[in-house]
Amino acid sequence: MGRVIAIANQKGGVGKTTTSINLSAALGEAGKKVLVIDTDPQGNTTSGLGLDKNNIENTIYELLIGEITTDEAITKDVAKNVDIIPSNVDLAAVEIELIDADDKEFILRNAISNVKDSYDFIIIDCPPSLSMLTVNAMTTANTVLVPIQCEYYALEGLSQLIHTVNLVKDRLNPELEMEGVVFTMFDSRTNLSLQVVENVKDHIEENVYKTIIPRNIRLAEAPSYGMPINQYEPKSAGAEAYRLLAKEVIDRKFN
Repeated sequence: MGRVIAIANQKGGVGKTTTSINLSAALGEAGKKVLVIDTDPQGNTTSGLGLDKNNIENTIYELLIGEITTDEAITKDVAKNVDIIPSNVDLAAVEIELIDADDKEFILRNAISNVKDSYDFIIIDCPPSLSMLTVNAMTTANTVLVPIQCEYYALEGLSQLIHTVNLVKDRLNPELEMEGVVFTMFDSRTNLSLQVVENVKDHIEENVYKTIIPRNIRLAEAPSYGMPINQYEPKSAGAEAYRLLAKEVIDRKFN
């Protein structure tokens, strides 16, 4: 059965989409079968994996409102061993569409239940808000992975996110666990980055991944070419970091 990881942080610009794209590609490169689900109306994970988000007929929006099947929603082989359920701006309307829906917190979970066993990992890129889409991701997920940017306000919002995870665990998905925290945009030349890492480690009890994602120009460039970093610049520091993170994720054991 596939392990479902929601990549969430209500702060924008922390490396959430970068991690969704490149962790998925690195897991695929390691021989794992991966499904990426883009639940962000901005659709950046979709375009970062080479799809034209403005010209896709079958997206997660059509899946959530019941217009298409899960198989119809999946675009195959966007990277080695990686499939995707894409997203675009249409998804912004879904909360209004589903306002009166029964069990609306479980629509995504129910939608992918028939394909879950076909994948080793399902990676869900969440929007940068604690919205119904994020709650759907968390009711679907086994674990939540939180990217944190190495900046002064890194801890701001983390306690709120952990509170949300605990609420979802208590009320909707008792199986949900924290996958852990991964540091992104780390600049070894600055004392600030080092201080942030130590500060976060001191303040949280959650698993902190040993792999730290560096601030890397190639990593920033890759999405504009519609490629994960392991395709765009396979020998870069960013590509190597995501391979190490993928190995840690694969090796991580849960009760």
